[in-house]
Formats: sequence, C-alpha cells, structure tokens
Amino acid sequence: MPYHKDKQQAFQAAQQGVEQAKDVYHEIVKNDPDYGQHFKRLQNEVNEAMEQINNALEVASETQRDQLTQFQQDLQQLINEAQE
Repeated sequence: MPYHKDKQQAFQAAQQGVEQAKDVYHEIVKNDPDYGQHFKRLQNEVNEAMEQINNALEVASETQRDQLTQFQQDLQQLINEAQE
C-alpha cells in the first residue's frame, strides 16, 4: 500500500508543479518592462515541474505515465509560447 501512496503523491506533486508553472505563464505580459524577470521565474517553475514529473515517472502507473508525458509537452509549449 505505501508504494501506491508514493505513486499518487509523486503524481500530485507533478500535477501541482505544472499548475504553478501555468499560473506564472498567465501572469506574463510580453510588453511589460519586467518581462525578462517574469520569464526567468517561468523557467524556474517549469524546471521544478519537470523535476517533479521525472520523479513521478519513476514510480508511475501506465495511466499516470501518459498524463505525465502530456504535462511535459504542455510545459514545453508554455516556454515556446512565452519566447515568441
């Protein structure tokens, strides 16, 4: 049972990390004089979320693995869009 709990906790941490990165992304205004600072914060949030995803992938079920892979793609898209 503890193994299952660890899988769920790891998945939830990754999910929360992705949500935090999305929140930071939505705060970014491209013409804002502080854009660079906000973008750096976004990069930090994305990096943390990616670490959490990688940790979760080590113990994830197949269903979770699919969702975690989608999270990775979503985060990459956030960075790409913020750089445009």
